Amino acid sequence: MAKKFELPELPFSLGDLEPVITKEMMDYHYNKHHVTYTQNLNNLLQQYEDAQKNYDLEKMFAIQPGLAFNAGGYINHSIFWTNLAPKSKGGGTPPEGPLANAINTEFGSFANFTEKMNAKTIAIQGSGWGWLAFNKETGRLEVTTSVNQELLTTKGLTPLLCFDVWEHAYYLKYKNARADFVKAIWDIVNWSNISERYLVANPAGKYAVIRG
Repeated sequence: MAKKFELPELPFSLGDLEPVITKEMMDYHYNKHHVTYTQNLNNLLQQYEDAQKNYDLEKMFAIQPGLAFNAGGYINHSIFWTNLAPKSKGGGTPPEGPLANAINTEFGSFANFTEKMNAKTIAIQGSGWGWLAFNKETGRLEVTTSVNQELLTTKGLTPLLCFDVWEHAYYLKYKNARADFVKAIWDIVNWSNISERYLVANPAGKYAVIRG
């Protein structure tokens, strides 16, 4: 029987991220959207396993796009929740140590980094995600975007920080003002989590020298 994925437990209560993300927003986002991705993922995995047992290649092929979409939704949201923290628990406190040094080296300053992340994320056409990622091949940080529920690892990048800019992430409060949501979310970014992710991706904490 296909493995059943469970909805990951939130590291905070539904109302803890207010006023940036209201309790109602979190309830819809987590208990409806993330739940749906989880349920769809499990259902499609079971269908894929059944098709595999029956050597039904056409069915296996037909299931793959939906499987990739819902797996992406499951994984991306699981990262997103850990990237956030209430201000009372350090949310919004700028990073220190190796990650801060890497950001300053790559972008010139923390302010330059946030400006670039904002610009690229706000400019996404349709639905998608803004990312701070680590490129193991180059040894450098990158700000990038992905569409719909695309997984960043398919681009050879390790996700560190993500901003969800699907409308369901912000519309209940911010309506069509995506830019306001993106700029507000910095107040609840969990830099402790992102620093941990960075050190896992780059254990030595060394950052590539930028040349040229």
